[in-house]
Amino acid sequence: MSVTVLPPARVGRFSIAALGVLALALGTLQSVVEPALPQLQSELGVSPAEGALIGNTLLITGAVVAPVAGKLGDRYGGKRVLVLLMAVVSAGGSLAALAPNLPVLLVGQVLQGVMVGALPLSFILVRKHLSSAASRLAIGLVMALFTGGGMVGTLSAGPISDGLSWHWMFALPTVAIVVTTAAVARLLPHDPPVRADTGIDWPGVVLLSGTLLVFMLGLVKVTGSGLPPLAVGALALVVVALATGWVVVERRAASPMVDLRMLARPALWHSCVLTFVVTAAFGMVAFLLPQLFALEADGYGFGLGTTEIGLLLLPGAVAGAVSDSVGGVAARRLGLRAVLVVGAVVTTATTLALASLHTAQWQLALAKALTAIAAGVASTALLTRAATAVETEDTGIATGLLVVTRVIGVAIGGQVGGAILDAGADRTGLPAESAFATGFVVAGLVAALALLVVRVTKKGTQA
Repeated sequence: MSVTVLPPARVGRFSIAALGVLALALGTLQSVVEPALPQLQSELGVSPAEGALIGNTLLITGAVVAPVAGKLGDRYGGKRVLVLLMAVVSAGGSLAALAPNLPVLLVGQVLQGVMVGALPLSFILVRKHLSSAASRLAIGLVMALFTGGGMVGTLSAGPISDGLSWHWMFALPTVAIVVTTAAVARLLPHDPPVRADTGIDWPGVVLLSGTLLVFMLGLVKVTGSGLPPLAVGALALVVVALATGWVVVERRAASPMVDLRMLARPALWHSCVLTFVVTAAFGMVAFLLPQLFALEADGYGFGLGTTEIGLLLLPGAVAGAVSDSVGGVAARRLGLRAVLVVGAVVTTATTLALASLHTAQWQLALAKALTAIAAGVASTALLTRAATAVETEDTGIATGLLVVTRVIGVAIGGQVGGAILDAGADRTGLPAESAFATGFVVAGLVAALALLVVRVTKKGTQA
């Protein structure tokens, strides 16, 4: 690969500000769905499992775009690719804003998912055009504004949907993205592409996204439609075939989307398994809590609107953002094994307690904060561990593998939570209280698996 090295260029504060505001708008667009999900299910007339797809399709796209975003930026120029990705996100946001039904909204969410590629591209551009010290400040600013956007989305979804309609939850951030993308295109200097010796693993991208989508759609159909055994078997075979094809492609690709050969290293496959378990348990909790907040039923549920749900979820969002930033420090000071054990114990105890203690709003809000802290610290510690367990030139591959695993874990956890509620629906179609209890117990058991994995991989998780 021939690399063109640019000297650090002076870029104006307005350029960095435009990148930061873009990150703020993207974080807002990404996060509006969580507190509004019960409202979307009600207005679109869909089940909890179908509703879970609304947020999960965005995560799936993000999981497959994240590993290739940097390669696309190198090959075609970071600024050019960033602007093109934002055009796709804007199209997705517009489609979601105009969506008359679930299928159209899902397509919009799929397109919005490419926003995940914006952050690494922004970091690459900042690093190319600023000195090392200045780039660290700029990257911190962009990341902080993206996290802040998540909180803005959580808080603003309710007032916007109540005062206007849920369509405007997608429309307003999309308008901000269009405006700030235009500013970035005008203000930020161009960066030349790099001639690459290997191509981009498009077959891997297609097969991984296909595997995840078929799996999640299969969960919806199996739990909601009562498919016959032959149809269930056929779906399972399709998922296995797609997953097998993806593994074969990744092992043979010259430049794979996810280098599965890295999994031969114990430190990495241990980290991947633990990351998946931790984030899957959190994904279930993150899906179940808004559903219980919104449900209005005799003896359980609270009948809350989107605004109230957003306020109650905000402490968890703040806790998650803080814990993401301290995971690596905690692992260095306390040891990775201790961090993982404490995180698994906290999540297990919290979710099992929720199975019987879910009669007060503060109980659910506290549970969200505790599980967010546990998941954030543990997954960030594992990400840091993976980055330091490989050679410097393999850092991007190793961390990309963990990021993909983290996103997939959250998505599958949420989808399983939706499937449990569908399977436990009463005659009116509403989830029974026992369905929520079952979901919390299952989340606790999944979190407890982390303790077993830590025990089995004792040497690999020592400090």
